[in-house]
This record gives sequence, C-alpha cells and structure tokens, in this order.
Amino acid sequence: MKVGILRETRRWTDRRVAITPETALMIQQEYPHVELFVQSSQIRVHTDDEYRKIGISVVDDLAHCDVLIGVKEVAPETMTEGKTYIMFAHVAKEQGYNQPFFAEMAKTKITLIDYEYFTDENNARLVAFGFWAGVVGTYYGFKGIAKRFLKLDIPGPEDCRDLKELHHQLKQFRLPALKIVLTGGGRVASGALEIIGELGIPEVSPRDFKTREYDHAVFTRLDPEDYAVKKDGTFDLQEFYANPSEYISSFQPYLEVADVFIACHFWDSRSPVFFTKEQLSDESFGISLIADISCDLDGPIPTTIRTSSIEQPFYDINPVDLSEKPAFSSSKNVTVMAVDNLPTALPLDASRTFARDLFSHVFPALFGADSDGVIERATILSQGELTERFDYLKEFLAGKSE
Repeated sequence: MKVGILRETRRWTDRRVAITPETALMIQQEYPHVELFVQSSQIRVHTDDEYRKIGISVVDDLAHCDVLIGVKEVAPETMTEGKTYIMFAHVAKEQGYNQPFFAEMAKTKITLIDYEYFTDENNARLVAFGFWAGVVGTYYGFKGIAKRFLKLDIPGPEDCRDLKELHHQLKQFRLPALKIVLTGGGRVASGALEIIGELGIPEVSPRDFKTREYDHAVFTRLDPEDYAVKKDGTFDLQEFYANPSEYISSFQPYLEVADVFIACHFWDSRSPVFFTKEQLSDESFGISLIADISCDLDGPIPTTIRTSSIEQPFYDINPVDLSEKPAFSSSKNVTVMAVDNLPTALPLDASRTFARDLFSHVFPALFGADSDGVIERATILSQGELTERFDYLKEFLAGKSE
C-alpha cells in the first residue's frame, strides 16, 4: 500500500499534519508493507527534511499513492480521480458551503473517509483535535482577559512553540478577581481545564459561584443540568439529549455574576440558547468577555455573529443593537473570541497527539483487517457512491436539500 501524506491546500495557513515523522517511523516499523510518501510543504510544522532523515520520499505529486491522508478538506483542483482520501470533510452534517466540494468528490469517484466518524463499537470517537481546541481557545480567553482588564498584550498561541510556552506566558501577569464560567465536559472542556488548572484558579460549585463573592479569581464548570431545565422544573440527562426542545435555559443567574464565559459545550440546534439578544442588553448582564470555543453560528450565544481568525481573534459586540465594534474599544461592549480553527495555532502538539491516536486506534484497521468496522463506519463515499450508513446525504449530494 502506498500512502501519501498531504500538504494542506484548502486552508493555506494550516500547519498541522496527520502523520508526524515520529508516527511515520512507527508505521515503517510496524507495517513494512506500507510505503509512505510526503508531499512537499513550505508551511507544515514538520519540515520536508525531517521526513527525509527517516527515509521517506518527499514529492510534489502523490498521484501514484493509493491512500491520501490530510487534515482538512483538500482544494478541489488537487483531487485525483479514484483515490481514497482521509480528512475532516465537513459534509456529513449537510454543511452547505461544502456541497459543491462533496459533489466533485462523487463525480471523480473518490472514496472519502472522515476522521469524525472513526468510532468504536459504542460510537465513541477515536481521534479528534478537541482537546487542543480547548487549550488554545482558553489561552485566547486569558489573552483577552489580560488585554481587557489589565491593558496587557501577551503573545498569541501561534507565537508559542508548545503547551509549555503557553503556560509560561500566562504566568507573566496576575489575574484580577474574576468569576469565570465554563460549560461542557468533553474533550474540549478537558483542554480548557488544562489551562485553568495550570494557572491554579480554584474551582467552586455552581451554587457558590452564584451566591458568594471572592477576592481572587474562581471558576465553575457547568453540565447540562446546571444550565437547562425541563419546562416542568425537572431534569433528565438522557431525555435532554433525546428531546432537548423540551427544555429551557436556566443560565440567567450566571449571566448576572460571571465576568468571563468560556464555552466548550456540545450544542444541538434543538437545545435552548444560553441567553437571548434581549438578555444581552439588560442591565443585569455582567459578562464582559466570551471565549466561544464551541463557535456555533446562529446558535446558543447571540454575540457570536461571525467566526474570527488567528490573525484577528477578537471583536466587540455592542449589547444594545448587537452591532460589531473594534475589539476592546469600550468597557460597555462584550468582547468575543470565535476562532473556528483553534488547533492550527498550536500545530506541533496538536499534530503529535492526533497522529499518535491514529496509530493506536485507526491504523491497525486501515493497514490490516477492519474486523471491528472502524474504517467501514467512517467511509462516506466508496468510489464516488454513498455508503449505506450515509445514504441520508443523497439529496444533499445532489444539491436538492435546503
């Protein structure tokens, strides 16, 4: 099997890679029947020479390879007919902006395998960048705190080599006595907690967070039962996941006492919003800065009116009319961080973790027998045709869905 390691061509500034030199060496040792080739790149976090040093051919054209492995979507003009591509394709949830891209893959008889659907028999995801999204997004949150509350500029995560340097930068200033509310409990939240824990910020219960005052920074982490309630006043977690439209927001008390909101939750479009435009303009609204790591446009946080970028991660929202203003331009505004490709700012650590997870959980099935159906469950197109599991995308693929 000839496997090509793609350079990123759709999002030109993405420096991540799915197979690092470390993991490539492990593949060579564990799977001698697999021959690796790496596509030359000027921006990848690992240089061409790092691959050459371990005996991997560096080439411009991967058309001779059987399987092509990247991180994000490839540029349509680079696709090679009939090949197998592994990537985050962003099509299985009927993302409208990628419909033409999806149709082109089908037209060129591509086999598409999506990282998001590499799961075990219990439907738990096997590989993801979520932890690093939490790390980087929360770092941005504290960068925003330094700028908004202390008038200090600290380097962005893209200027730091790794997690250790992020920790170092955050310890260069003393946090004011802020209340920080964090939503979520999965991979993204665990990344956020990595940053908060390194800073030594004490955690308090949701009840104490709402009722007590502190002379130092504190945070609380909320699960769904802390910010949503059934219309009859009860809560059942399984029911909430199954029928979130039956629930309403109970987030109001946190709006009144929190200074900073770090959003790491998973949100279903049927779930209640965290707050409304009307609540935002109310005098009781106390949040000054929102690090929206979940970043759902037209979703549960109305101040997230657009995504932001690593180059310009922040913007302000006027709470009266929800208009956008320059970042940190007024203490009356709400400052928002809504970068939607956070792990790209810390490509070395993010790539290393992702590649190791692929080696442990996916490559045994990809390079051997797929006895547990890992590859099968993640295959959206097979030679241009929708697989049975993803047959629901038929109208979307044809461009007929709304």
